[in-house]
Order: sequence, then C-alpha cells, then structure tokens
Amino acid sequence: MDPYWLDDAPPAPPGPQHGGRVDVAIVGAGITGCSCALTLASAGLRVRVHDQRRIAEGASGRNGGFALRGGAARYDVARDSYGDGAAAGLWRWTEDCLDRMAELDGGALRRVGSLRLAADAAEREEIRGEYEALRDDGLEAEWRDELPPPLAGRFHGAIFHPGDASIQPARFVRHLAGLAGEAGAGFSEGHRVEDLGELDAEQVVLATDGYGSGLLPELDDAIWPTRGQVVATEPLPELLYDRPHYSRGGFDYWQQLPDGRLVLGGFRDTSIMSELTDEEVTTPVIQEALTGFLRELVGYDPPVSHRWAGLFGLTQDLLPLVGPVPGRDGVWVAAGYSGHGNVLGFGCGDLVARAILGGRSPELELFDPARLLDGV
Repeated sequence: MDPYWLDDAPPAPPGPQHGGRVDVAIVGAGITGCSCALTLASAGLRVRVHDQRRIAEGASGRNGGFALRGGAARYDVARDSYGDGAAAGLWRWTEDCLDRMAELDGGALRRVGSLRLAADAAEREEIRGEYEALRDDGLEAEWRDELPPPLAGRFHGAIFHPGDASIQPARFVRHLAGLAGEAGAGFSEGHRVEDLGELDAEQVVLATDGYGSGLLPELDDAIWPTRGQVVATEPLPELLYDRPHYSRGGFDYWQQLPDGRLVLGGFRDTSIMSELTDEEVTTPVIQEALTGFLRELVGYDPPVSHRWAGLFGLTQDLLPLVGPVPGRDGVWVAAGYSGHGNVLGFGCGDLVARAILGGRSPELELFDPARLLDGV
C-alpha cells in the first residue's frame, strides 16, 4: 500500500530535460537530492537529478512526517560522543535548517513543537538528563511533568521542543524540486542508476540514504539500510495528539494531522534484526505491534487507511556522511541520517552542494565520510 503522503498527484518533472554532460549528477530525488540541486543550480551549475522512481517516492515520502532539531543521538549522549562544542553546533545548525525549511515551506510545514515522552521511570531519568544538558547549553527546551489526557497516567514526563515541526514530507520535497527546476536543474525519473560510470557528469553526488545499496561497496559497509514501518488511520472524530510525539528512544512515534488522521510508526525493536534490510515491505509482526499500540493510544480500533514501509540509512555513530568519498575522485555523498532525514537531509543536501562550490563549515568536519570509510 502506498504511503498517505503520496496521495497527492505527482507533478510533472520540473526543469529542463538536460541531455549530455552535466556539471553534477545527483542520484536520489528525495529531500537531500532536491536540496542539493537547488543550491547548485542557483549557483549556475548544470545539474541533473536521477531517481529510479519519481520525486519524493523513496524515504522522503515514506517516513512519519517529523521535522526535529538535533540528530539521532540523545543530546547528552551526543555531548559525550562528539564533544560539547560539536553537539551544540550540530543542534544550532539543525535549528537554522528548520528555519530555512519554514521559509521555503510550500504549505507542508507546521511549527507545532514536539514531545519526547518517557515511557517508564528509566526513560524519565534519561530524558531528564537530556533536558538538563540542553538547558546547560542554552538550547530551548521545556520540561513537562503535567501531561494532558490521553498522555496523563501513561507517560512519566516529557521534553517539549518548541521549535520542532510536523511536515508533509512528499509535498515539501516536490515543492523543493519545483524550486530547483526553476533554478535550472533537470530531473530524470523512472530509471535506476546501476553504475556511476553511466552518469555523464563531472561530479556525482550520492543522495540515496538507505536506498543506495550496490553503488559503492565502501558505502554499503558504512551505511546500513534499515526499514521503518508506518500506518495511518482514517480521520478520527476528536483531536487527541496535536503535535509529533515519540517515546522509547524514538522506537514509537505518532502524530495527528489537521484532517484528524493519526500517523503512527516504529516498533522496529520488536524484530530488530529483520528490520536491518533493504526490502521495502511491511511485515505482520511489526504491523500487529503498531495496530496494538494504536488501540492503546485511541482507546478503540480505528480504521486504518494506509500501511507502508520505507528505508533509512543507519550509521555506526548516528551521524551522516557528507563530503567527498575517499579514493573516488569527483564522487560525493550525503546520506546516513539514522532516521532523522527530514531536517538533516535538507541541511546535508545544501551542505554537500556548498562543499562542491568550495565552501567549508564545521559540520563538514563532523560529517566527514573518511571517519567511517578510511580503511574499509
């Protein structure tokens, strides 16, 4: 079954149909590829974006619709792992990315904030530590002990992140592609790139996140395709959850849309090894877990209108790979968002484009592919 986000009719491929050699060929017409194309085409480069399907029909149309600040690692863990300055810099950079997404918008983004909920006492202690670390570094966050129904009594406190957003991801990416097309980027849809040698380009950007298996063996070892599964209900008669919610370290996540639908994903840990896969299919064990949790959240069995699966790229240190691929002249990568691709993907697409144009930034050092690819 197709994702709810792809119910909108797909637009015609935007931009000119570039034939022949281009300055940059981008593999992947999701949020990363379209963001990258917009920056490069706006700088006057001849750009062509390739995708085996149509724009936004990969991970960018198959996620839970969250647009969150930060990365996949809890903030206090990120400080310990990457260093205080690097963690704070990453967080503030994603805040800037979200602000730029809101400026572009296209009717797809709602800045309603998010709630990171504690499912039990142990998680309460963990996220309370994260909250304290955020506040210590001057980052905006609010602690919530008093939760409204139906959260009250079920969860043990929460962090409210006021800057976060809900996103209709496919709508946003298609809007981004339209802007890139207006700037001069071309799109080639419906053809899978099997070999980078077939791309007639001075430089190539791999922007496939979890969908790039087989293109470069070293990336296959560093970015692990991982499946996420999601359901969406028919519109509910009452508003129960007015913003993105997530708990159990992000293994459960849900939100209610303006039309009343509840979108719910997660429970990958129910069968975690089988979800380390590049097979984009739903499975009974995860779907049953989602249906059971949906019943708990709503209090009855609401009719489900959509069930789908999508892939994301998981990395060992939960940071993306952005920059030149070591030992591959003219080949760049921006991928590996570990489940946080809506904001990171947008930011990293622009980041790799600016690197191609000669720019530098602290994030490029933090995301340097060489940290995971040297010696692979």
